[in-house]
Amino acid sequence: MFVSRKLLALAFTALLCAAGVTATGPTATAEAAVPATIPLKFTNNSGRSEPVYIYNLGTELSTGRQGWADASGTFHPWPAGGNPPTPAPDASIAGPASGRSVTIRMPKFSGRIYFSYGQKLVFKLTTGGLVQPAVQNPSDPNRNILFNWSEYTLNDSGLWINSTQVDMFSAPYAVGVQAADGTVKNTGHLKPGGYNGFYNALRGQPGGWANLIQTRADGTVLRALAPGHGIEAGALPANIMDDYINRVWNKYTTSTLTVTPFASQPGIKYYGRVSGGVMNFTNGSGTVVTSFQKPDSDSVFGCYKRLDAPNDQVRGPISRTLCAGFNRSTLLTNPNQPDTGSANFYQDVVTNHYARKIHAQMADGKAYAFAFDDVGAHESLVHDGNPQTAYVTLDPFN
Repeated sequence: MFVSRKLLALAFTALLCAAGVTATGPTATAEAAVPATIPLKFTNNSGRSEPVYIYNLGTELSTGRQGWADASGTFHPWPAGGNPPTPAPDASIAGPASGRSVTIRMPKFSGRIYFSYGQKLVFKLTTGGLVQPAVQNPSDPNRNILFNWSEYTLNDSGLWINSTQVDMFSAPYAVGVQAADGTVKNTGHLKPGGYNGFYNALRGQPGGWANLIQTRADGTVLRALAPGHGIEAGALPANIMDDYINRVWNKYTTSTLTVTPFASQPGIKYYGRVSGGVMNFTNGSGTVVTSFQKPDSDSVFGCYKRLDAPNDQVRGPISRTLCAGFNRSTLLTNPNQPDTGSANFYQDVVTNHYARKIHAQMADGKAYAFAFDDVGAHESLVHDGNPQTAYVTLDPFN
């Protein structure tokens, strides 16, 4: 199955959460059994007149099969695909009109809830599984459709559901979960005027950042690509972060970067120094535990390639911390990472301005603007171990 390279990193985060481990330590386990499906209330407050289509696609956790769920939460495995890819079955669910809600059922999946305005999305199947939309490719069949998605994992330990901008910023929405005591946690809402505020801020950022914005021929603003996809599409210079990266590498040639990757385990520390162009990390005994070649801008934005983060307890957590420090530009100002105080984020002239401008427009300041935005708990994610209802709310375009 095709998965965005950035979402591979995000999937790692979801796996840790599902296993009861996060960058800040173990999560709480469910006190009550999670049923096979839970309700998802999908509310349309967008103010738009186009029909909305909903898709619930993912991996059935009990079997590992890939497929889709219908409105009742019934799982349907994908049929065999082909080469070239063949059309996938129509998995769409009719969404609510503006001002209305529909309630569907979510099964125990790790997957995505897509929604589109005006047109159904085009999904195809290869011999390896589902082909997800990749709108950084101008020939992608979904390039001119206004759509977005949320990611979630529902398992025996509860529900994790996020609002994500890891791949793009597009149609505004928020997510939520109701606990057994009736309280509701939600995240993802923009400030009043935040949708237009983000695009206006991106247009005003020199250096090519405005080129991340994609529009349709009729003038409709569709999305802003995340900067890694912008580099891939030729919209953003491939060396846009190089000056900051070079300064970081120079600094830690003569000083030490200390990484404490688990907030709940402050005694676990790793020490980074650059030698021969390579940043080597040692443990408390002085043994080298992992090394990093100097990353390029794409590695930083995607948290992959030279900043790959395997699902382990050493390199992965160190890489997550480095990735967050590079995107937030905190590695020069604080040799003790992660720097979790948001007041220090994005202060260098060379930074991830896409992420900076998204966070500035969020009502609660939280977003998944890059794959490891959860370092320090700055991500737009809600979780409950005994979820009663999940929520997706389509917000106004203002």
